Amino acid sequence: MKFYNPTASIFIPDGKTAEEAFKRTTHLGIGAHQDDLEIMAFPGIRQCYQDPDQWFGGVICTDGSGSNRTEKYTSYSDEEMTRIRKEEQQKAASLGKYSFVIQLDYPSAFVKTPHQQQLEEELLTLLAAVKPPVVYTHNPVDKHETHIGTVIAVIRAIRRLPLEERPGTIYGCEVWRDLDWMMDDDKIVLNVNDKENLWEKLIRIFHTQVKGGKRFDLAALGRRHAHATFFQPYETDEACQLMFAMDLSPLAADDSLDIMDYVMGHIQRFQQDVETKLKRHLGR
Repeated sequence: MKFYNPTASIFIPDGKTAEEAFKRTTHLGIGAHQDDLEIMAFPGIRQCYQDPDQWFGGVICTDGSGSNRTEKYTSYSDEEMTRIRKEEQQKAASLGKYSFVIQLDYPSAFVKTPHQQQLEEELLTLLAAVKPPVVYTHNPVDKHETHIGTVIAVIRAIRRLPLEERPGTIYGCEVWRDLDWMMDDDKIVLNVNDKENLWEKLIRIFHTQVKGGKRFDLAALGRRHAHATFFQPYETDEACQLMFAMDLSPLAADDSLDIMDYVMGHIQRFQQDVETKLKRHLGR
């Protein structure tokens, strides 16, 4: 498979051809950085793990060169961090038994640059080849601009596919900004009670992050436990770990929906709910 960047790569843990790996893939995660898939797309990884009929594939858009670095990684160059982070992602793909992982190797600054189309074109080619029924990507209200650049490229690429070839389910997932603020009727609730040991092993592969100044292993797990407890204030917990996602599927099904209007609609419904409750208690 040809890529725009000569340093981009595809890794298939069990040695199948790219065509075979694409054909069997049922769940595709498209993330900005190495370890984003393991944080945001674990429901898909978990569902496909060791299931011969379901396979998780991953795409990483950036090269990992802009990573935070402390302790042993303080003096590492961008080139060294890029090499190590790519190796970490491949190890995670092997452990999680992914169908494949592709690393497109774009600088983060490129991905978050508005109006560039190269990433969109590349994702279009990949989506057309894989034809995944389910896609996990970033949510469009994320705090990280590289994540915003990624999800916009994903949505635009999907919209260029023939309608019958578009994924039926698209999750906009949590990484840098939680989605607990969304109205309950709007949010997608993903139960991730089991396979915690698998997830902990996956996230700890990313030693450059966990030991390099960002304890994603503790933070992401804590968020999942918090979601489970704080989701329903008047009911006992039905799950011990939950993840929330924004449903982006309508944007793939209807090209007339404006991306901005669709996203802002979630924020407006939240604002209206807050205003209604405050006005009632303030007697206004």
